[in-house]
Amino acid sequence: MIGYRPSALGSALVSSFLLVALLGCQRHDESAAQTGPPPMEVAVTTVSPRALPVSFDAVGQTAGSREVEVRARVGGILQERLYTEGTWVKAGTVLFKIDPAPYQAALSKAQGLLAQEEAQLARATQDLERMRRLVDQGFVARKDYDDAVAARQAALARVQSARAGVTEARLQLDYTSVQAPISGVTGRAEKSEGSLVAAGTDLLTMVAQIEPIYVNFSYSEMDLLRVRSEIAAGRLVLPPTDQLEVEVTLADGSRYPHTGRLNFNDLRVRAGTGTIEARAVLPNPNRQLLPGQFVRVVLTGAMRPNAILIPQRAVLTGPKGKFVYVVNDGGKVEVRPVETGDWAGDDFLVLSGLRPGDRVVTSGAAKLQPGAPVKVAAATGD
Repeated sequence: MIGYRPSALGSALVSSFLLVALLGCQRHDESAAQTGPPPMEVAVTTVSPRALPVSFDAVGQTAGSREVEVRARVGGILQERLYTEGTWVKAGTVLFKIDPAPYQAALSKAQGLLAQEEAQLARATQDLERMRRLVDQGFVARKDYDDAVAARQAALARVQSARAGVTEARLQLDYTSVQAPISGVTGRAEKSEGSLVAAGTDLLTMVAQIEPIYVNFSYSEMDLLRVRSEIAAGRLVLPPTDQLEVEVTLADGSRYPHTGRLNFNDLRVRAGTGTIEARAVLPNPNRQLLPGQFVRVVLTGAMRPNAILIPQRAVLTGPKGKFVYVVNDGGKVEVRPVETGDWAGDDFLVLSGLRPGDRVVTSGAAKLQPGAPVKVAAATGD
Protein backbone atom coordinates (compact mmCIF):
# COMPACT_ATOMS: atom_id res chain seq x y z
CA MET A 1 0.00 0.00 0.00
CA ILE A 2 1.33 3.39 -1.01
CA GLY A 3 0.63 6.37 1.47
CA TYR A 4 -0.41 9.91 0.44
CA ARG A 5 1.69 12.92 1.52
CA PRO A 6 0.48 16.46 0.73
CA SER A 7 2.76 18.68 -1.12
CA ALA A 8 4.35 21.80 0.36
CA LEU A 9 2.18 24.02 -1.87
CA GLY A 10 -1.08 22.45 -0.63
CA SER A 11 -0.08 22.93 2.98
CA ALA A 12 0.65 26.60 2.36
CA LEU A 13 -2.75 27.17 0.75
CA VAL A 14 -4.59 25.54 3.63
CA SER A 15 -2.67 27.62 6.16
CA SER A 16 -3.47 30.87 4.26
CA PHE A 17 -7.16 30.03 4.12
CA LEU A 18 -7.35 29.36 7.85
CA LEU A 19 -5.54 32.64 8.61
CA VAL A 20 -7.97 34.67 6.47
CA ALA A 21 -10.96 32.99 8.15
CA LEU A 22 -9.64 33.76 11.61
CA LEU A 23 -8.99 37.41 10.71
CA GLY A 24 -12.54 37.76 9.33
CA CYS A 25 -14.14 36.42 12.49
CA GLN A 26 -12.04 38.79 14.60
CA ARG A 27 -13.14 41.83 12.54
CA HIS A 28 -16.82 40.76 12.81
CA ASP A 29 -16.53 40.44 16.58
CA GLU A 30 -14.84 43.86 16.88
CA SER A 31 -17.53 45.50 14.68
CA ALA A 32 -20.31 43.94 16.73
CA ALA A 33 -18.65 45.09 19.92
CA GLN A 34 -18.34 48.66 18.63
CA THR A 35 -21.95 48.87 17.37
CA GLY A 36 -23.77 47.51 20.55
CA PRO A 37 -27.58 47.11 20.95
CA PRO A 38 -29.84 49.58 19.09
CA PRO A 39 -31.22 52.62 21.03
CA MET A 40 -34.37 51.87 23.03
CA GLU A 41 -37.57 53.32 21.58
CA VAL A 42 -39.49 55.51 24.05
CA ALA A 43 -42.54 57.76 24.03
CA VAL A 44 -42.21 61.29 25.36
CA THR A 45 -44.43 64.22 26.22
CA THR A 46 -43.28 67.78 25.69
CA VAL A 47 -43.78 70.04 28.70
CA SER A 48 -46.22 72.82 27.89
CA PRO A 49 -47.59 74.96 30.78
CA ARG A 50 -51.29 75.77 30.71
CA ALA A 51 -54.04 77.28 32.86
CA LEU A 52 -55.51 74.60 35.10
CA PRO A 53 -58.79 74.96 37.03
CA VAL A 54 -58.43 74.01 40.69
CA SER A 55 -61.10 72.69 43.04
CA PHE A 56 -61.13 72.22 46.82
CA ASP A 57 -63.07 69.40 48.49
CA ALA A 58 -64.61 69.23 51.95
CA VAL A 59 -67.31 67.39 53.87
CA GLY A 60 -70.24 69.61 54.81
CA GLN A 61 -73.60 69.48 56.52
CA THR A 62 -76.75 71.31 55.49
CA ALA A 63 -78.56 73.72 57.79
CA GLY A 64 -81.49 76.06 57.49
CA SER A 65 -80.61 79.57 56.43
CA ARG A 66 -82.71 80.62 59.42
CA GLU A 67 -83.52 78.29 62.29
CA VAL A 68 -85.91 79.64 64.92
CA GLU A 69 -86.88 78.18 68.26
CA VAL A 70 -90.61 78.54 68.85
CA ARG A 71 -91.52 79.39 72.45
CA ALA A 72 -94.73 80.67 74.00
CA ARG A 73 -94.84 84.32 75.04
CA VAL A 74 -97.42 83.58 77.71
CA GLY A 75 -97.72 80.68 80.12
CA GLY A 76 -100.61 78.33 80.54
CA ILE A 77 -102.03 74.96 79.60
CA LEU A 78 -101.20 73.82 76.04
CA GLN A 79 -104.65 73.29 74.63
CA GLU A 80 -104.01 72.19 71.05
CA ARG A 81 -101.33 71.49 68.43
CA LEU A 82 -102.51 72.78 65.05
CA TYR A 83 -99.75 71.66 62.65
CA THR A 84 -98.33 68.40 61.30
CA GLU A 85 -94.79 67.79 62.41
CA GLY A 86 -92.17 67.93 59.67
CA THR A 87 -94.32 69.88 57.20
CA TRP A 88 -93.71 73.25 55.58
CA VAL A 89 -95.67 76.19 57.00
CA LYS A 90 -95.98 79.87 56.11
CA ALA A 91 -95.02 82.65 58.47
CA GLY A 92 -98.00 83.49 60.72
CA THR A 93 -99.47 79.98 60.70
CA VAL A 94 -100.86 79.09 64.16
CA LEU A 95 -98.87 76.13 65.49
CA PHE A 96 -100.12 75.84 69.07
CA LYS A 97 -103.05 77.11 71.12
CA ILE A 98 -102.71 77.93 74.80
CA ASP A 99 -105.86 78.07 76.97
CA PRO A 100 -107.08 81.65 76.38
CA ALA A 101 -109.71 81.81 79.16
CA PRO A 102 -107.51 83.52 81.82
CA TYR A 103 -106.29 86.09 79.30
CA GLN A 104 -109.80 86.75 78.00
CA ALA A 105 -110.87 87.48 81.58
CA ALA A 106 -107.87 89.78 82.06
CA LEU A 107 -108.81 91.66 78.90
CA SER A 108 -112.39 92.11 80.06
CA LYS A 109 -111.16 93.44 83.40
CA ALA A 110 -108.83 95.89 81.70
CA GLN A 111 -111.63 97.08 79.41
CA GLY A 112 -113.88 97.66 82.41
CA LEU A 113 -111.20 99.68 84.16
CA LEU A 114 -110.76 101.74 81.02
CA ALA A 115 -114.47 102.48 80.90
CA GLN A 116 -114.39 103.69 84.50
CA GLU A 117 -111.45 105.97 83.88
CA GLU A 118 -113.00 107.37 80.72
CA ALA A 119 -116.15 108.23 82.75
CA GLN A 120 -114.02 109.94 85.37
CA LEU A 121 -112.28 111.89 82.62
CA ALA A 122 -115.61 113.02 81.17
CA ARG A 123 -116.74 114.23 84.60
CA ALA A 124 -113.45 116.05 85.22
CA THR A 125 -113.76 117.72 81.82
CA GLN A 126 -117.27 118.95 82.61
CA ASP A 127 -116.17 120.25 86.02
CA LEU A 128 -113.32 122.15 84.40
CA GLU A 129 -115.66 123.83 81.92
CA ARG A 130 -117.93 124.98 84.72
CA MET A 131 -115.00 126.28 86.71
CA ARG A 132 -113.73 128.22 83.69
CA ARG A 133 -117.03 130.09 83.35
CA LEU A 134 -117.28 130.76 87.07
CA VAL A 135 -113.73 132.01 87.44
CA ASP A 136 -114.27 134.37 84.51
CA GLN A 137 -117.30 135.78 86.32
CA GLY A 138 -115.41 135.99 89.59
CA PHE A 139 -117.63 133.57 91.50
CA VAL A 140 -114.86 131.09 92.41
CA ALA A 141 -111.30 131.50 93.47
CA ARG A 142 -108.48 130.97 91.05
CA LYS A 143 -107.22 128.10 93.22
CA ASP A 144 -110.43 126.15 92.69
CA TYR A 145 -110.01 126.50 88.93
CA ASP A 146 -106.43 125.29 89.14
CA ASP A 147 -107.59 122.26 91.17
CA ALA A 148 -110.13 121.42 88.44
CA VAL A 149 -107.40 121.60 85.77
CA ALA A 150 -105.19 119.25 87.78
CA ALA A 151 -108.08 116.85 88.36
CA ARG A 152 -108.75 116.61 84.63
CA GLN A 153 -105.10 116.02 83.83
CA ALA A 154 -104.95 113.23 86.40
CA ALA A 155 -108.08 111.65 84.94
CA LEU A 156 -106.57 111.85 81.46
CA ALA A 157 -103.39 110.13 82.68
CA ARG A 158 -105.45 107.34 84.27
CA VAL A 159 -107.29 106.84 80.98
CA GLN A 160 -104.03 106.54 79.09
CA SER A 161 -102.78 103.99 81.63
CA ALA A 162 -106.02 102.02 81.37
CA ARG A 163 -105.79 102.00 77.58
CA ALA A 164 -102.24 100.62 77.82
CA GLY A 165 -103.59 97.94 80.15
CA VAL A 166 -106.20 96.98 77.57
CA THR A 167 -103.56 96.85 74.84
CA GLU A 168 -101.35 94.66 76.99
CA ALA A 169 -104.21 92.33 77.89
CA ARG A 170 -105.20 92.03 74.25
CA LEU A 171 -101.61 91.18 73.30
CA GLN A 172 -101.50 88.53 76.02
CA LEU A 173 -104.69 87.04 74.62
CA ASP A 174 -103.29 87.10 71.08
CA TYR A 175 -100.12 85.39 72.28
CA THR A 176 -102.13 82.36 73.28
CA SER A 177 -102.06 81.55 69.54
CA VAL A 178 -98.40 80.56 68.99
CA GLN A 179 -97.54 81.39 65.37
CA ALA A 180 -94.69 80.40 63.06
CA PRO A 181 -92.25 83.34 63.06
CA ILE A 182 -90.88 82.44 59.60
CA SER A 183 -91.82 80.25 56.67
CA GLY A 184 -90.06 76.90 56.79
CA VAL A 185 -90.09 73.26 57.81
CA THR A 186 -91.40 72.48 61.27
CA GLY A 187 -89.73 70.16 63.74
CA ARG A 188 -91.30 67.73 66.14
CA ALA A 189 -93.48 69.08 68.95
CA GLU A 190 -91.60 69.20 72.23
CA LYS A 191 -94.76 69.54 74.35
CA SER A 192 -97.97 67.58 74.13
CA GLU A 193 -101.51 68.83 74.71
CA GLY A 194 -102.34 69.31 78.39
CA SER A 195 -98.77 70.29 79.35
CA LEU A 196 -98.14 73.38 81.43
CA VAL A 197 -96.03 75.78 79.37
CA ALA A 198 -93.84 78.45 80.96
CA ALA A 199 -93.68 81.79 79.18
CA GLY A 200 -90.47 82.29 77.21
CA THR A 201 -88.84 79.17 78.69
CA ASP A 202 -90.25 75.95 77.32
CA LEU A 203 -89.32 75.04 73.74
CA LEU A 204 -92.35 74.05 71.69
CA THR A 205 -90.76 73.26 68.30
CA MET A 206 -88.27 74.48 65.68
CA VAL A 207 -88.89 76.08 62.31
CA ALA A 208 -86.09 76.04 59.71
CA GLN A 209 -86.05 78.11 56.53
CA ILE A 210 -84.59 75.90 53.79
CA GLU A 211 -84.96 78.15 50.75
CA PRO A 212 -82.18 79.11 50.39
CA ILE A 213 -80.27 76.54 52.42
CA TYR A 214 -76.84 76.72 54.06
CA VAL A 215 -74.02 74.17 53.85
CA ASN A 216 -71.53 74.41 56.70
CA PHE A 217 -68.02 72.95 56.30
CA SER A 218 -64.48 73.52 57.51
CA TYR A 219 -60.89 73.27 56.29
CA SER A 220 -57.63 72.81 58.16
CA GLU A 221 -55.08 75.41 59.12
CA MET A 222 -52.49 73.51 57.04
CA ASP A 223 -54.70 73.86 53.95
CA LEU A 224 -54.92 77.60 54.56
CA LEU A 225 -51.14 77.96 54.89
CA ARG A 226 -50.53 75.87 51.75
CA VAL A 227 -52.93 77.94 49.68
CA ARG A 228 -51.40 81.20 50.92
CA SER A 229 -47.92 79.90 50.07
CA GLU A 230 -48.96 78.96 46.53
CA ILE A 231 -50.66 82.32 46.01
CA ALA A 232 -47.50 84.12 47.16
CA ALA A 233 -45.42 82.00 44.76
CA GLY A 234 -47.73 82.84 41.85
CA ARG A 235 -48.78 79.23 41.38
CA LEU A 236 -52.41 79.81 42.39
CA VAL A 237 -54.93 82.56 41.72
CA LEU A 238 -58.16 82.84 43.74
CA PRO A 239 -61.22 84.92 42.82
CA PRO A 240 -62.96 87.07 45.46
CA THR A 241 -64.52 84.93 48.18
CA ASP A 242 -68.10 85.61 47.08
CA GLN A 243 -67.25 84.44 43.56
CA LEU A 244 -66.13 80.96 44.57
CA GLU A 245 -68.72 78.60 43.15
CA VAL A 246 -69.92 75.70 45.28
CA GLU A 247 -71.07 72.33 43.98
CA VAL A 248 -72.63 69.67 46.19
CA THR A 249 -72.65 65.88 45.87
CA LEU A 250 -75.23 63.93 47.86
CA ALA A 251 -74.67 60.81 49.94
CA ASP A 252 -75.69 58.49 47.07
CA GLY A 253 -73.08 60.05 44.77
CA SER A 254 -75.55 62.08 42.72
CA ARG A 255 -74.80 65.71 41.99
CA TYR A 256 -77.16 68.34 43.37
CA PRO A 257 -78.53 70.24 40.33
CA HIS A 258 -78.02 73.76 41.73
CA THR A 259 -74.76 75.54 42.48
CA GLY A 260 -74.21 78.12 45.19
CA ARG A 261 -71.73 80.68 46.49
CA LEU A 262 -69.45 80.95 49.48
CA ASN A 263 -71.01 83.56 51.78
CA PHE A 264 -69.02 83.19 55.01
CA ASN A 265 -65.39 82.48 55.82
CA ASP A 266 -64.38 82.73 59.45
CA LEU A 267 -61.31 84.71 60.43
CA ARG A 268 -60.59 82.53 63.46
CA VAL A 269 -58.94 79.15 63.81
CA ARG A 270 -60.72 76.94 66.32
CA ALA A 271 -58.24 75.99 69.00
CA GLY A 272 -59.71 72.55 69.63
CA THR A 273 -59.69 71.33 66.04
CA GLY A 274 -57.27 73.62 64.18
CA THR A 275 -59.91 74.27 61.52
CA ILE A 276 -61.55 77.32 59.98
CA GLU A 277 -65.32 77.32 59.51
CA ALA A 278 -66.93 78.34 56.24
CA ARG A 279 -70.45 78.38 54.81
CA ALA A 280 -72.06 78.27 51.39
CA VAL A 281 -75.59 79.25 50.41
CA LEU A 282 -77.48 77.29 47.74
CA PRO A 283 -80.94 77.62 46.19
CA ASN A 284 -83.35 74.89 47.25
CA PRO A 285 -86.53 75.54 45.25
CA ASN A 286 -87.86 71.97 45.41
CA ARG A 287 -86.83 71.47 49.06
CA GLN A 288 -84.63 68.58 47.96
CA LEU A 289 -82.09 69.35 50.66
CA LEU A 290 -83.12 69.10 54.30
CA PRO A 291 -81.24 70.38 57.35
CA GLY A 292 -78.74 67.92 58.76
CA GLN A 293 -77.73 66.12 55.55
CA PHE A 294 -74.05 65.28 55.03
CA VAL A 295 -72.79 66.27 51.59
CA ARG A 296 -69.51 66.58 49.70
CA VAL A 297 -68.65 70.21 48.97
CA VAL A 298 -66.51 71.19 45.95
CA LEU A 299 -65.33 74.79 45.61
CA THR A 300 -64.41 75.86 42.08
CA GLY A 301 -63.17 79.09 40.57
CA ALA A 302 -59.48 78.97 41.51
CA MET A 303 -56.87 78.70 38.74
CA ARG A 304 -53.23 77.66 38.32
CA PRO A 305 -52.00 80.03 35.59
CA ASN A 306 -48.89 78.07 34.44
CA ALA A 307 -49.42 74.50 35.53
CA ILE A 308 -47.14 71.71 34.33
CA LEU A 309 -48.76 68.29 34.09
CA ILE A 310 -47.11 64.99 33.22
CA PRO A 311 -48.52 61.43 33.26
CA GLN A 312 -48.15 59.65 36.58
CA ARG A 313 -46.41 56.73 34.89
CA ALA A 314 -43.54 59.05 33.93
CA VAL A 315 -42.65 59.72 37.57
CA LEU A 316 -40.25 57.29 39.23
CA THR A 317 -39.11 57.11 42.84
CA GLY A 318 -35.45 56.72 43.81
CA PRO A 319 -33.39 56.96 47.00
CA LYS A 320 -33.39 60.77 46.76
CA GLY A 321 -37.05 61.17 45.93
CA LYS A 322 -39.08 61.44 42.77
CA PHE A 323 -37.52 61.93 39.35
CA VAL A 324 -38.21 61.68 35.63
CA TYR A 325 -36.10 60.90 32.55
CA VAL A 326 -35.70 63.79 30.13
CA VAL A 327 -34.38 63.37 26.57
CA ASN A 328 -31.68 65.96 25.91
CA ASP A 329 -30.63 67.45 22.57
CA GLY A 330 -28.09 64.66 22.08
CA GLY A 331 -30.76 61.98 22.09
CA LYS A 332 -29.75 60.63 25.49
CA VAL A 333 -31.73 60.50 28.70
CA GLU A 334 -30.81 62.34 31.86
CA VAL A 335 -32.29 62.18 35.35
CA ARG A 336 -34.30 65.21 36.46
CA PRO A 337 -35.46 65.40 40.12
CA VAL A 338 -39.00 66.80 40.40
CA GLU A 339 -41.38 67.97 43.11
CA THR A 340 -44.95 66.88 42.53
CA GLY A 341 -48.20 68.23 43.90
CA ASP A 342 -51.80 67.13 43.57
CA TRP A 343 -53.20 64.67 41.09
CA ALA A 344 -55.18 65.89 38.10
CA GLY A 345 -56.87 62.85 36.64
CA ASP A 346 -54.08 60.53 35.45
CA ASP A 347 -51.45 63.28 35.66
CA PHE A 348 -49.21 64.71 38.35
CA LEU A 349 -48.92 68.44 38.91
CA VAL A 350 -45.19 69.26 38.83
CA LEU A 351 -44.25 72.10 41.18
CA SER A 352 -40.54 72.26 40.30
CA GLY A 353 -37.86 70.48 38.26
CA LEU A 354 -39.19 70.88 34.70
CA ARG A 355 -39.13 73.70 32.17
CA PRO A 356 -41.29 74.40 29.12
CA GLY A 357 -40.05 72.36 26.15
CA ASP A 358 -38.54 69.51 28.17
CA ARG A 359 -39.20 66.10 26.63
CA VAL A 360 -40.21 63.73 29.42
CA VAL A 361 -40.12 59.95 28.86
CA THR A 362 -43.58 58.48 29.44
CA SER A 363 -43.06 54.82 28.52
CA GLY A 364 -40.16 52.44 29.10
CA ALA A 365 -38.65 54.69 31.78
CA ALA A 366 -38.18 51.82 34.23
CA LYS A 367 -35.70 50.10 31.84
CA LEU A 368 -33.53 53.15 31.21
CA GLN A 369 -30.17 54.11 32.61
CA PRO A 370 -28.84 57.69 32.84
CA GLY A 371 -26.98 58.62 29.68
CA ALA A 372 -28.53 55.85 27.57
CA PRO A 373 -29.30 56.79 23.95
CA VAL A 374 -32.98 56.53 23.00
CA LYS A 375 -35.15 56.79 19.96
CA VAL A 376 -38.21 59.00 20.36
CA ALA A 377 -41.25 57.16 19.06
CA ALA A 378 -43.84 59.84 19.76
CA ALA A 379 -43.88 63.36 21.11
CA THR A 380 -47.06 64.99 22.35
CA GLY A 381 -47.73 68.29 24.07
CA ASP A 382 -49.53 67.76 27.36
